[in-house]
Amino acid sequence: MIQKKTKYCQSCGYPLKKDKQGGGTEKDGSLSKKYCSMCYANGEFLTPPDVDTAEKMQRFCMQEMRKAGYNRFFAWLATCTIPSLERWKK
Repeated sequence: MIQKKTKYCQSCGYPLKKDKQGGGTEKDGSLSKKYCSMCYANGEFLTPPDVDTAEKMQRFCMQEMRKAGYNRFFAWLATCTIPSLERWKK
């Protein structure tokens, strides 16, 4: 089955075209068509194990964005679509 490449990371919503590494990697070393390099490497998610729901992922991403200097509103705006992403759909 051929996987369609998405425009945004299906874990955090980051635009894949802005990923400096071109995306995360699968176990075989190939680029992931779904996930960014901040979320996924060698076929595994990089987020802490306790980040296991969309809501926790939103909080985690907002916290990381705030550390990087983004204001609270922008961090919220950038993460508000996380619950609709493939990784978090039930």
